[in-house]
Amino acid sequence: MAVLNQLSSQEAITLENKYGAHNYHPLPVVLNRGEGVFVWDVEGKKYYDFLSAYSAVNQGHCHPKIVGAMVNQAQTLTLTSRAFYNDMLGKFEKFACEYFKFDKLLPMNTGAEAVETALKICRKWAYEVKSIDENEAEIIVCENNFHGRTTTIISFSNDPVARKNFGPYTKGFIKIEYNNLDALEENLKNNPNVAGFLVEPIQGEAGVYVPDEGYLTKAKALCEKYNVLFIADEVQTGIARTGKLLAVNHENVKPDILILGKAISGGVYPVSAVLANDPVMNVIKPGNHGSTFGGNPVAAAVAMAALEVVEDEQLADKALELGVLFRSELNAYIETSGIVNLVRGKGLLNAIVINDDEDSDTAWNICVALKENGLLAKPTHGNIIRFAPPLVMTKEELLDCVKIITTTLKQFES
Repeated sequence: MAVLNQLSSQEAITLENKYGAHNYHPLPVVLNRGEGVFVWDVEGKKYYDFLSAYSAVNQGHCHPKIVGAMVNQAQTLTLTSRAFYNDMLGKFEKFACEYFKFDKLLPMNTGAEAVETALKICRKWAYEVKSIDENEAEIIVCENNFHGRTTTIISFSNDPVARKNFGPYTKGFIKIEYNNLDALEENLKNNPNVAGFLVEPIQGEAGVYVPDEGYLTKAKALCEKYNVLFIADEVQTGIARTGKLLAVNHENVKPDILILGKAISGGVYPVSAVLANDPVMNVIKPGNHGSTFGGNPVAAAVAMAALEVVEDEQLADKALELGVLFRSELNAYIETSGIVNLVRGKGLLNAIVINDDEDSDTAWNICVALKENGLLAKPTHGNIIRFAPPLVMTKEELLDCVKIITTTLKQFES
């Protein structure tokens, strides 16, 4: 391992390209250290992290409280499986249920697993509570969604890269336009087999699309009217990222099923969770669902510490304040820009739309230039660059990042 520690960036990239499956297209930077809002590459160059592992590192890299919780628990007990009780899981379940105000929690490991779990719960509820005929339940989803890349989830994706040559696809899903209440009501009214509506409060991977004010409130009301479960995927938008603990909190919406992942562990350990109240969650019985690692003692300890950091350091308030500042500063630049059309977002989940088509490489080239100037970000959907720094960022650091971004964009102005 001593030899591996001496790898150059190019050597590390070459190793991945030769021995790893080519399922990602990373920016050409090799990181080996992180602290707070910063990361360092193997040559020692320092960068602002403006992606936060797709919002998994909201609490900052290697937060000492979260890492400490992981190390302490790992030295005591790491895994029992759910064949036995452990002394940490119940504490975490109680802590999280009180934190998010739900009756029950079902622990898993990854965001995609949590989405799959929510789909199973929704279907079982449909048959056992709503009395839909078995195998006839349908779930409404939104076009341009991103909920993961498992076989079932890509079945209701319209991303050709995620779907092509992975069929046959799972049935039972209805796709409607995002932010379209008329389409939602039409399907709810005319289809008694609809069991749930799965939605991202903000579509992150699609380019940080923020729906119209009131969309979530009205969608929840429609679900209640037609006895359909409102399922909020807050894997990316949750845990203070948008300026509230949950993005649905901006409209005081209480989901019937809440899906969490990413920052519920502060990026230290894979943890995800599905929360619901008893009338929904109680359809799950022994043997219906599970995971060897889901609910392990390390995950429980890490998640509690990560959620305490969010509250103790008032990260939702920071995200709200800094997000307003970020968009204000970027909008001032955009007024005279020919390369950027707009900035949009909520809290510290934002994106800029580059004045080029989705098939161009302009956004990628801008991100490479940002890297050279000391800031890391990634394009999404070709001509959109997502910006999501750790929420522990200070005002001074944010303004420094705005300067890096605008200075870099000027290099691409025609």
